[in-house]
Amino acid sequence: MQDPNADTEWNDILRKKGILPPKEAAAEEEEEEQLHQTQSVVKTYESMTLEELDENEDEFSEEDEQAIEMYRQKRLAEWSARQMKSVFGELTEISGQDYVQEVNKAGAGIWVVLHLYKQGIPLCSLINQHLSQLARKFPQTKFLKSISSTCIPNYPDRNLPTLFVYHEGEMKAQFIGPLVFGGMNLSCDELEWRLSESGAIKTDLEENPRKQIQDQLLTSIRCSAPRRRDDEDDEDED
Repeated sequence: MQDPNADTEWNDILRKKGILPPKEAAAEEEEEEQLHQTQSVVKTYESMTLEELDENEDEFSEEDEQAIEMYRQKRLAEWSARQMKSVFGELTEISGQDYVQEVNKAGAGIWVVLHLYKQGIPLCSLINQHLSQLARKFPQTKFLKSISSTCIPNYPDRNLPTLFVYHEGEMKAQFIGPLVFGGMNLSCDELEWRLSESGAIKTDLEENPRKQIQDQLLTSIRCSAPRRRDDEDDEDED
């Protein structure tokens, strides 16, 4: 008897007529085709971003949902790892050559605070101390310092200290000269408040520390002010 699985022209005719069953290899070929389709789906969603996965979620079959969810979690972990690399946490010294890379190309969503200073200026030293503390408190913001003459040639000393605030390479605020900072009485909280107003950091301070000091001074002045002459006359009459 002729083998029904033999690759003969006659058997092919009988298979087409339904007289002979399909070849056993056909089932294997069908399984290989299904595997290929599954691999194609995997390759498709592996090339997608998290946003694209959400947008095309309805196009995947129920069998793929578990694999896609595992892949989504993997992508989220990778994203978190990249975010961790954006944690700075210290005041870093740069030169003029580093300016474009560290400031203008800092990256998407990155705030940069740059202090132009000069050694020997007390207020510059004070601000560097404050910025070192703020860099540790707000590690998502990049805090930089640079000697003014190396960063911007011929930058006038009368403009020091100077703070520039950038976001995604664009300047958002600038603080130029000693009068802006209020001199050596500048506290770290005051500087924190100033930077929070520019958007560079998100402070937990409830109000401007400078206003608190001013209110305390006004209260002190009122309490120590001499009494009015009218009050003294009233006392004499009594």
